[in-house]
Amino acid sequence: MTDGTEAAPAHRYTAEVAGQIEQRWQQYWAEHGTYHAPNPVGSLDQTTVPSDKLFVQDMFPYPSGSGLHVGHPLGFIGTDVFARYHRMVGHNVLHTMGFDAFGLPAEQYAVQTGTHPRTTTEANIERYLGQIRRLGLGHDERRRIATTDVEYYRWTQWIFLQIFNSYYDTEQDRARPISELEDAFATGRRETPDGRPWSELSETERRRIIDSHRLVYLSEAPVNWAPGLGTVVANEEVTADGRTERGNFPVFRRDLSQWMMRITAYADRLVDDLDRLDWPEKIKSMQRNWIGRSRGANVRFRSGEHTIEVFTTRPDTLFGATYMVLAPEHPLVDALVPGAWPEDVDARWTGGADDPRSAVAAYRAQASRKSELDRQESRDKTGVFTGAYATNPVNGRQIPVFVADYVLMGYGTGAIMAVPAQDQRDWDFATAFGLDIVRTVRPDDGFDGEAFTGDGPAINSANDDVSLNGMGVADAKKTITAWLEEHGHGEGTVQYKLRDWLFARQRYWGEPFPIVYDEDGHPIPLPDDQLPVVLPEVEDYSPRTFDPEDAEAEPEPPLARATDWVEVTLDLGDGPKTYRRDTNVMPQWAGSCWYQLRYIDPDNDQRFVDPENERYWLGPRPEEHGPTDPGGLDLYVGGVEHAVLHLLYARFWHKVLYDLGHVSSEEPYRRLYNQGYIQAYAYTDSRGVYVPADEVTESDGRFFHNGEEVTQEYGKMGKSLRNVVTPDEIADNYGADTFRFYEMAMGPLDVSRPWATKDVVGAQRFLQRLWRLVVDEATGAPRVDDAELSDADLRQLHRAIAGVREDYAGLRFNTAGAKLIELNNYVTKTYGSAAATPRGLAEPLVLMLAPMCPHLAEELWRRLGHEESLVHGPFPTADERYLVDETVEYPIQVNGKVRSRITVAADADQEAVRKAALADEKIAALLDGAEPRKVIVVPSRLVNVVR
Repeated sequence: MTDGTEAAPAHRYTAEVAGQIEQRWQQYWAEHGTYHAPNPVGSLDQTTVPSDKLFVQDMFPYPSGSGLHVGHPLGFIGTDVFARYHRMVGHNVLHTMGFDAFGLPAEQYAVQTGTHPRTTTEANIERYLGQIRRLGLGHDERRRIATTDVEYYRWTQWIFLQIFNSYYDTEQDRARPISELEDAFATGRRETPDGRPWSELSETERRRIIDSHRLVYLSEAPVNWAPGLGTVVANEEVTADGRTERGNFPVFRRDLSQWMMRITAYADRLVDDLDRLDWPEKIKSMQRNWIGRSRGANVRFRSGEHTIEVFTTRPDTLFGATYMVLAPEHPLVDALVPGAWPEDVDARWTGGADDPRSAVAAYRAQASRKSELDRQESRDKTGVFTGAYATNPVNGRQIPVFVADYVLMGYGTGAIMAVPAQDQRDWDFATAFGLDIVRTVRPDDGFDGEAFTGDGPAINSANDDVSLNGMGVADAKKTITAWLEEHGHGEGTVQYKLRDWLFARQRYWGEPFPIVYDEDGHPIPLPDDQLPVVLPEVEDYSPRTFDPEDAEAEPEPPLARATDWVEVTLDLGDGPKTYRRDTNVMPQWAGSCWYQLRYIDPDNDQRFVDPENERYWLGPRPEEHGPTDPGGLDLYVGGVEHAVLHLLYARFWHKVLYDLGHVSSEEPYRRLYNQGYIQAYAYTDSRGVYVPADEVTESDGRFFHNGEEVTQEYGKMGKSLRNVVTPDEIADNYGADTFRFYEMAMGPLDVSRPWATKDVVGAQRFLQRLWRLVVDEATGAPRVDDAELSDADLRQLHRAIAGVREDYAGLRFNTAGAKLIELNNYVTKTYGSAAATPRGLAEPLVLMLAPMCPHLAEELWRRLGHEESLVHGPFPTADERYLVDETVEYPIQVNGKVRSRITVAADADQEAVRKAALADEKIAALLDGAEPRKVIVVPSRLVNVVR
C-alpha cells in the first residue's frame, strides 16, 4: 500500500464481516422459527412439549421515541444469554418481549402535534424493535404483544370485570364471585347492615350494600388536582413546594369520585407470601415497608358528642399524650370546630384568625397546596387549633385538638394522639406551639436528645386501675391494650400503610373502563360479549384546563367530549336503554399487571390464557422448588425502580385470578433479579451546560471541549446529560456480538458499571482471536483437524466447561466470559501458530460462546461442517476425570512458620504426605536428625511439623 501499512487479511473478522454474519443469521432464525416455544395446546405448535421448561421475562419496556442507549439492553442481553444456555441444554424456553405502550408521553406528543397517540406509539415500537432485533435476541416473535393492541386490552377489561364482580371473603381468606355474596344476603345466611331482610330492601339499597363489598369500587378519594393541567397527578409528579413538575402549576388536595381497587384486602397475603419468593431481600423489604403492617391499638378519645379514633403502635405512651392532631382532610374537622375561641386561647394556636372556623379554613387551603411528600418530610411544623378538646381515656385529661398537615389521611385513621416526649415530629410541633411534654419512657443514661424512641422502663404512667411504671415497652403495650379493651376505650389491632389503589386517570391514552352508568348513576358492568370497549377517535387529546388557582374546578377528561361515544343505547338484558360511559381511563399499570399470562397464549380469542398452557408455564413445581412453591415464571429481570408499584399491583391481580380459579399459580414471578445500570461520564462547561461527551478530550487528567476546560461528572447515561451512546453505533463499529460480549463481561449483571467505548475493542480482539482459531484469514477456509487432545488440553477444556456451565446457570456472565477468554488464550498459545486447531477444542469453545455471541457461534459452527443450528445444543458436558488435580502442593510449617513446600500425587494418603514432608531437604536440615514431636497432615492443605 502507498502509505506503507499492510493490508488486512481478506477474511478477518471485522465490524463489516460481523454485520453481514449477524444479518444473515437473524434472517435464518426468523425464517426457521428457531426460537418458537411450543405450547401444550392451542395454535402455537400443538405438540408434545418437554417437561423441562423455562419461562424468562424482561420487565415491560415503554417504546420511547428517543430509542435505546447502551444501558437499556443490559438486562435484555442478560436474559437472552440465560435463555440461550438453557435452550442448549434441552429446555423448552419461552422468551419474548412486548410493550407497555399506553402512557403519558405519547399523549403529550399528541397534544402538541395533533398526531394520534397510536401513530406515535406504533412508530416508536418499530424503531425499538429494529434496535433490539439487531442485537440478536432470541425472542419468540409470535408471542409479542403491546398493551395498546385492542385484542390485548379486551382481556385487560375482562380481568377488570373479574375483579369488579368479586368480593373478599374474610372467612375463606380469598376473593369470591359477588354473586355468592348476593345469594348469602338473599337467603339470610348473611345479615344486612341494619338487620332488615334482603327482600325488604329497594334495588338501590341492595346495590349500595353489594357495591360496598366489591374489590373495585367508586370512592370519594383525596387526589392531587392540578386545574392548570386539567388532571390529577401522581405524588411523584408534585414538587416539594406543591407544584406540578410539568408546567409548574399549583396542586391542590381535594376529594374526587374515583375508581379504587381494594388491594388492602390482600395486605397480609402480599406480605406473608414474600417468604415464598426467590427475590432480592432488598426488594422484599421495600414491599414490606410499603405495605407497612403495624401491630398496635385503636384508641377512642371523646370530644363532646363525637369520638376521635386513633391508631397507635405505642399504646404504652398514652399517659404522655398531651394533644391530638387531625389531618386537614379528616371528616370530623367541621363537626368539632366551634364558632368562637375558648377563653385565654394561646395566640400561637390561632393562626392569627378571629375565630376557629376562619383559622381552619385558611389552614386547609394552605395545606392543599402541599404534596404528601413535603408534608411528611418538612421539619417546620405548622397547624392550627380547632377550638375543641378531647378527653385522654387513661387519665381524663382534657387535651387540645389541632389540625396539622404532618398528619395524613392515608395512614391509620387520619388522626393521632401526640406524645411529644416519644416522637420527634410531635416534639417539634409541641415546641413550636408551647404544648406540654411528658415523658413516659425513661431515656438511656447520657441521653441528651429530644424525643426518646428507644426501649426503657415506663414512667409517669399510672391511674387508679393500672400502672405501667417500671415495665418495658412490650409488657406495657400488652397491659394497656388489655385495659383499653376491658374499659371499652379501644382494642388491639393491625394497621397498614398500604392504601387502596387509585385506579382512574383523566386522560385519553389508556384502557377505557368496561362500565356504563344508568339513569340513577349506578355503575353497570358490561357483559363479556360487549368487550372490548374501544377508544373513540377524538380531535383534542388534552383534558380541559382551568384557572391554575381554581381548586374547585371539575375535571373534564378528553373522552367527555366524545359525546356520541359517551351516550350509548345498549340492551343489557332488560331491553334497550340509554347509558353513559365512564370518561376516565385505566392507569398505565393495568396492562403490565398480567402480560406474562398473555405471552403464554397470545392468539387465544376464547380465553385470556388456556388453563393447560398456564399450568405448564407458570404452575407450581414443588418437586423442583420445594413444597411451598407458589408457581410463577422462572426468571424475571428488571430494574429496582419497579420494586413496589408494578410488582405489588401485578401480584394483587394475579392473586385475585388465582382465587377465582383462572390460574394455578399463586404468584406471577417466582424468581426476580435486578440488573444494574450502565453509567457514563458527563461534562459541563463554565456555565454549567452539558457538552457532548464524545467531543471531550483528555490531557494530563484535565478535560477539554473545543479548547475550553470542562468539568467531569459521573452518573446514569441520558439524553439530557449529552452522554448517550447507542447500541447502533457500537454495532456499526464493532458488531452486535462484540457489544453483547462487552456488556456481559463488564462486571456482575446486578452491579452498575461505567461505560467506556474505548474498552469495547478488547472484546472485539478476543472474538477476532477466536475466529482465527477456526477460520484461515487469508482463504476463509476452516483450519481445524481431528488431532487427539493432550491431557493438558483435556484438563483446560473440561475445567472451562464445568466453570462456564455453572456461571451461565448462576447468571455470572462476566466470569463465564473470563473463562472463555482464558481457554481461548490457552488454545491460541498452544495451536495458534500450528497448521490447524484440534476440532476437539474448537467445537466446544464455539458452543460455549454461543449464548453470549450467537451470530458468530452459528457462523463458526456452520464452517466447522454442521448443517443444523446450534441454538438447541448440544452444550458441552464436563468429564469429571479431568476436573481432579493430578498433584497437590503442600506448604510445610515448622512450629507455625512455613519453611518449605512439596508436591505430591493428588491421591497420596496421609502417611505418604508425612514421609515426603520429612524427607524434604529444608525440613530435614531443620530437624537435624531429631524426631519431631508431632506431624499433622491437613489433607490437600498443609503439613504442620512440631519440634
